[in-house]
Amino acid sequence: MMRNLLSTLSLGLILSFSLSAQDKLPNIQLKDLSGNMIDASSLKNDGKPIVVSFWATWCKPCIRELNAINDQYIDWQEETGVKLVAVSVDDSRNSSRVKPFTKSQGWEYEVYLDENQELKRALNVNNIPHTFLLDGEGNIVWQHNGYIPGDEDHLLELIEKLNAGLAIEE
Repeated sequence: MMRNLLSTLSLGLILSFSLSAQDKLPNIQLKDLSGNMIDASSLKNDGKPIVVSFWATWCKPCIRELNAINDQYIDWQEETGVKLVAVSVDDSRNSSRVKPFTKSQGWEYEVYLDENQELKRALNVNNIPHTFLLDGEGNIVWQHNGYIPGDEDHLLELIEKLNAGLAIEE
């Protein structure tokens, strides 16, 4: 009985996730670090892949992931043309910390604020870090929740697959 209930609940969660998942970034306003508004759906990279990473200043795994990618980011850009967009989910009380924090980290990423967590909710991001990979057309082709060292190497492999015209199957 319990096993059937768990199976039903699991199936329900899988179905609700797949039915509510986005194919592209939705029309939701984000703020850049200068206070300018940008529509998430307008993020482009000249037909090259985009990585969108949800993070917060208080999230240690998020910072480890973004620092690990930062160590290789220039090489990634030269080899693949990828662009990384870091979306902070720090709320309005903490968002003033984001700009000095990213500067102190030396991150070269585009950083946006999702202070009301509208984009986070629209993409069903429950836990951070949560990373999305978009193809050159802006389609979400892969996503990953959490971080363990080495995840960035797998992400690079997926980016290389996209650039080679191969499908991402995970």
